[in-house]
This record gives sequence, C-alpha cells and structure tokens, in this order.
Amino acid sequence: MREAAAADVTRDEDLAFDVFAKQCPSRGTLEHVTGRWGGLTLGALHEGSLRFNELRRRVDGVSEKMLSQTLHALERDGLVHREAQPTNPPRVDYDLTPLGREVTERLLGLIHLVEGRMPEVLAARERYDVARGGPGA
Repeated sequence: MREAAAADVTRDEDLAFDVFAKQCPSRGTLEHVTGRWGGLTLGALHEGSLRFNELRRRVDGVSEKMLSQTLHALERDGLVHREAQPTNPPRVDYDLTPLGREVTERLLGLIHLVEGRMPEVLAARERYDVARGGPGA
C-alpha cells in the first residue's frame, strides 16, 4: 500500500499543473487560499497558533460553520495543521504547516499591497460611481 501511495506522489510530481486548465487540482487549492475566509484564516494563523474560537474572533464575521469548512479544506490541502489535545474539555489548536507559512507570506504581500493602496481604490470607486450614477453619486 505504501509503495502505491509513493508511486502516486511520484506521478503527481511529474505532472505539469496549470491553474487555467479546467481539471487541474491546483484550482481548488487556489480557491481555498484566495477565497475570503481562506485568505483571512491563513493571515490570522500567520500570527501564531490559535484555538477555534480565538480564530473565529480574529476573523471577524466568519460563521462557525464557514470557519470549520475553511479549516477542513486548508488542512486537506496541507496548509493548516490541526492538533487535538486529549484533555477535558478537548483542546484543538490550529497552526500553519511549512507550506501554509510559505503560501501565507506571499498572500500577506498581496494583502499589504491592497491595504496600502486603498485610498486609490476608494477614489477609483467614487469616480466610477459618479460616472455611472451609482451608489456614490
């Protein structure tokens, strides 16, 4: 069984992944990383290990269900590590894996760029809305 799994990994490593191809598995991972809750969850975990409720408070606005689904997806992709402590009550901590840390560092670069350029974005929105007679008009 272990040999078959190793062969699968080898075959996967030989594949050229192309996120623009409909069947490429990298699309799902990209969606998990760049989706609203995935990106915010990864960003929060970059600050350090958090328990579920700490993470939910840090990612303002996420529901318990969405956070749970997001954590499962990120864990399945190998970006988040979940560690359950056999205590009463049970304690579960979430942290980034080395791959998750690398992905998150790149994601944080984008987050910081967007945050730093928000005055330009807001001005562009206002110009757009005025020109189109939209919400800001």
